[in-house]
Amino acid sequence: MNILAFDTSTEYLSLALLKGEETFTFDINAGQTHSQIILPQIQVLLDSANMQLKDLHGIAFGAGPGSFTGVRIAAGVAQGLGFGANLPVVGVCTLMALAEASGVSKVVACLDARMGEVYHAAYVKDAAGWQTVIEPGLYKPDAVPAIESDGWVGAGSGWHTYSEILSTAYSGQVEVIQPALLPTAEAILKLAQPVFASGEAKSASEAMPLYIRNRVALKTSEREQGLRL
Repeated sequence: MNILAFDTSTEYLSLALLKGEETFTFDINAGQTHSQIILPQIQVLLDSANMQLKDLHGIAFGAGPGSFTGVRIAAGVAQGLGFGANLPVVGVCTLMALAEASGVSKVVACLDARMGEVYHAAYVKDAAGWQTVIEPGLYKPDAVPAIESDGWVGAGSGWHTYSEILSTAYSGQVEVIQPALLPTAEAILKLAQPVFASGEAKSASEAMPLYIRNRVALKTSEREQGLRL
């Protein structure tokens, strides 16, 4: 199976291309230039694998949550490429992608949502794959949901920005943190593969972002403070 995956939900542009059993990847800190470089870099990745868009069987993308602009870019590119090449698409939650990228089986995933909040979810991996213990949500760091048992790993930028608060909230339960971990395209690719294999991928028109936060714009006073969604 040949699958293209990408994520633009953070400041990083992450690409992964599966060609049969071989995987090609590209990751770069794109800042706010995702929209300018994602299509050229996808072409570079396809060229490196000696492939064309028509050789793909599907497209996977990081649906969010994350940067509002970033998740819209990912969904838009998935729609455009999917329509253009008549390819099915799979949107993958970035918090589950964090869990997959962690390399462990019990993960409290937190992304910095800015505005003093975090995107949060908890997952446990068993023989059937990742099971959602706490659904993705938006919380103040000192009001995150409780979890049961111990042996958890905290992953994602929320653990970098609010490490003390989150560590206090999960004292004795979260034993290790991976604050620099990102929702990579390679993790998204791995999560999407069984969805494609089962025939559950969707049409390009259904490539939609997962926002969680309902606000799509800042007030003038918030922009003047340098805040971002």
